[in-house]
Amino acid sequence: MKQEIKVPAVGESITEATIGSWTKKSGEFVKRNEVLMLLETDKASVEVVAENDGVLTILPGSENGAVVQIGATVAILDTEGKPTATADAPAETKGSIPPPPAAAPANAGANAHLSPAVQRIVSEKNLDPSTIQGTGKDGRLTKGDVLDAKPAAQKPPAPPAAAPAPTTPKAVPTATGPSRQGDKKLVAMTTIRKRIAERLKEAQNTAALLTTFNEIDMSKVMDLRAKYKDKFKDKFGLSLGFNGFFVKAAIEALKEYPAVNAWITGTDIEYHNYYNIGIAVSTDKGLMVPVIKDADTLSLAGIELAIRNLALKGRDGKISPDDLSGGTFSVTNGGVFGSLLSTPILNYPQSAILGLHKIEDRPVAINGKVEIRPMMYVAMTYDHRIIDGKEAVSFLVKIKELVEDPERLLLEI
Repeated sequence: MKQEIKVPAVGESITEATIGSWTKKSGEFVKRNEVLMLLETDKASVEVVAENDGVLTILPGSENGAVVQIGATVAILDTEGKPTATADAPAETKGSIPPPPAAAPANAGANAHLSPAVQRIVSEKNLDPSTIQGTGKDGRLTKGDVLDAKPAAQKPPAPPAAAPAPTTPKAVPTATGPSRQGDKKLVAMTTIRKRIAERLKEAQNTAALLTTFNEIDMSKVMDLRAKYKDKFKDKFGLSLGFNGFFVKAAIEALKEYPAVNAWITGTDIEYHNYYNIGIAVSTDKGLMVPVIKDADTLSLAGIELAIRNLALKGRDGKISPDDLSGGTFSVTNGGVFGSLLSTPILNYPQSAILGLHKIEDRPVAINGKVEIRPMMYVAMTYDHRIIDGKEAVSFLVKIKELVEDPERLLLEI
């Protein structure tokens, strides 16, 4: 039976995708639920798996890097096909001893299927997976295994034949050396990277962007975290971070300033009576902003768990189009990379984004005295077409007040 393999629907408004890579070759026998290819859309990467056992035939025009329409047939799976038998070995002569079979690497079976993130690193670094010891489940390769691995050493080229002695003096190289203008390469942008560029430029070209700043004394949050982080981890199985406090504070501020949770649609303002908070996540494919849906219904632990799960999905290339849809306000934390101050850009069509930065001990005036406190600069970029300066400043001050008094934040008063 011939079964068509079509490009699946991967989200609303997505009409095409790019074939990032085929993990199986044309003519290869594949088993049910094995990953056949990785699709890249303008929002996320999606794995396409085999629904049955069979022999794969990739159709012309469906090679790596090809742009294909949703619903298009890109391959055929012959479910009646059988694994290709190896070529017959030459007849053994009488008395001959067949050579022993080559020993397979200990981890070859475990690494017959690599995750998309691992496969990408293996390809980029030109690695041989069979030579790498896996530390994952059943000996599978993890991202850390291949990041630490080095390409196999290549044999040095044979020395060239001795050239006859030159009859003229060698040219003396110039002081500037040879030109390096040709030392470059062109790499096509991925679908996701192109979409990121389009959305960021759309935000700059459409919205009237303005950024306001403030600073927050993190003393009480850090004291609270130090006091309860061990009990928090014992109960919920995850570390207590700082992002959860800011998400909780942002939700309370959004309730007080609803324009920050709205956006412009044509000549109308679309207000949202729900709070879907996007969390910027850095991935191998670029910055993504998956969304915590109905974040106002979650406890601090629930928000921290949601943030961790989204970060893990981003790391493993598992963020789906649904994870990226529906956000009404976003938070980005450049402090994890050491950023002291920045002006974040909108996740359009949202009207505002909160930027967090590194915590740094600084001298501040407290009741007329200079004290050293752990301080964080915060920034809010907003669309001035819908949010006035007074609202933006007041919104950020509200977040400052709540984070500097975390008991009040957790009690929602």
